[in-house]
Amino acid sequence: MITDAHLISAGGAITAAEAVLKGEVLRSFALVRPPGHHAMKVVHGTRGFCTVNIEAIMIEYLRSHYGIKKVAIIDTDVHHGDGTQDIFYHDPDTLFISFHQDGRTLYPGTGFMEEMGSPNALCSTMNIPLPPGTTDEGLHYVLDNLILPVLADFKPELVINSAGQDNHYSDPLANMAITAQGYARLADKLKADIAVLEGGYSIEDALPYVNLGIILAMAKLDYSKVIEPNIEECPKQTARTTQYIRQLVDRWHKVWAKRDMLKYEAVAKAGDFWNSQRSIYYDDSGISEQRQEKVRMCHECAGYYMIATEAEGAGFGVKSAFASVIPRAACPSCRRRAQDEAITAKRQGRYGHCFIQDKQQDILEKL
Repeated sequence: MITDAHLISAGGAITAAEAVLKGEVLRSFALVRPPGHHAMKVVHGTRGFCTVNIEAIMIEYLRSHYGIKKVAIIDTDVHHGDGTQDIFYHDPDTLFISFHQDGRTLYPGTGFMEEMGSPNALCSTMNIPLPPGTTDEGLHYVLDNLILPVLADFKPELVINSAGQDNHYSDPLANMAITAQGYARLADKLKADIAVLEGGYSIEDALPYVNLGIILAMAKLDYSKVIEPNIEECPKQTARTTQYIRQLVDRWHKVWAKRDMLKYEAVAKAGDFWNSQRSIYYDDSGISEQRQEKVRMCHECAGYYMIATEAEGAGFGVKSAFASVIPRAACPSCRRRAQDEAITAKRQGRYGHCFIQDKQQDILEKL
């Protein structure tokens, strides 16, 4: 499934990021396609036009080659960044913030406030589902009163903007009402070190203006004259929407203020392992996946985790795999346990493929 276009997209994001890390530029914007934020840890096919997660590959590369630890990702695509969330759901050193049109009204139907990360990484995932019709006013209320204060608390070494542009009022796939000025002011305030292009499907009415506004803002140039010729078609935000957004921000403030207590309670409740089970549909490929995950609740580190996956569809029959994942900060005990789990799964012969993903050594080993 991986084409030259995917390799160029991932390589382009890495190249843009390295320009920042090497001090060649202050900020960078990777205008690459295909996008990636719907691609998860496990990939059986294409979902939401995404096959591999471009930003996740970039982040793991930077961590391996530049020693970056704490990263914040702000996903501004109109669709929930469910793939990026999935990849970093157990990682307390990655803060993933996604504001998007409410999943009850739009693909992929996820991204609710209750999805906050597994116990050892609780509140490292922050979803802000916004009602259809949210305008620049609502977006910037969320940015000023929630996202920027949370970033100040988290203190990331790198800020990455997953720069989807389908929140624009003219986009045919969604129902939001953000303008090019709204996006430019977002880029100006966020001051992301790296932006990576995601969705955006209003080819003539939005993308030229939005991309120009973002580039000017990231370059610290005047963007005040970047205005769409049909700006009068942008709807106004209703009082009801304004009230809903303010209440959502207030709810998140209360959760964020007690995040340490919530994390302690979640870890205690989980016991030795936190378990999850879910079904995932690959809309572009007609594939259905059943996945189970187990995360070790370790008091020395964030714990290792295991993935068991089975998928069927697209004419290939049933495919299954098992993987043990060793995080970069795994303690020696978790490292040994993760390796033993994968070896045991291989011996049992239940899965078509068995892997150990060792992030400490940057190795994916097939057993």
